[in-house]
Amino acid sequence: MKRVSTGLKKWIAVAFLTFLAPMSLSADAVEDPYKKIEQVTVELLDIIAAYRDSYPETEVAYFGKLDQLMSAHVDFGFIARNVMGSYGRSASPEQRALFAKTFRDGLVETYGRGLISYNDQKIVLLEAKPLAKGQRKVTVKQEIRSADNVYPLEYSLARKKTGEWMVVNVIINGINLGKTFRNQFVQSAQRSGGDINQVISGWLSNAK
Repeated sequence: MKRVSTGLKKWIAVAFLTFLAPMSLSADAVEDPYKKIEQVTVELLDIIAAYRDSYPETEVAYFGKLDQLMSAHVDFGFIARNVMGSYGRSASPEQRALFAKTFRDGLVETYGRGLISYNDQKIVLLEAKPLAKGQRKVTVKQEIRSADNVYPLEYSLARKKTGEWMVVNVIINGINLGKTFRNQFVQSAQRSGGDINQVISGWLSNAK
């Protein structure tokens, strides 16, 4: 299985945490996934700039800011259920809710640390295709460009009943994060003999 390398963590941070900036989206951005990604990306870069010089002294506030509106932009309940796979069906509602929170916290802490080092790279939105009437799913492509590398991003978004587009998966540089995390969960569950509580308790420390 492909694992997430240390060198890609800050790019994965951008991919996920692009959706977490504390902002008020315009009506167009709420209804248009392409505009949403562009607008939130700009606001995210402002957050990085605001905390870079004072980090790590302001780490708690920084993480809190990233976490604040997470549920408004990333469907972590959906992602967590996919990561748990077949084990999610046998887990209790409390276990599923706890894993969703643990999974979210792990992303914020791990990738938030990588994100703070983001500097002088360009994030480019690739061709935006017209949405079909009633379309509920879309893939939005970006590239993160530095002087030495180009990292392709693919966001999978789903449209909720409210009309809001939410990210449900990310593929970065060919690594499907949903599948990668699901494989890691399955391996941890197998090592623990199917003990979901043990997998959950170890997830946050293993994500760092």
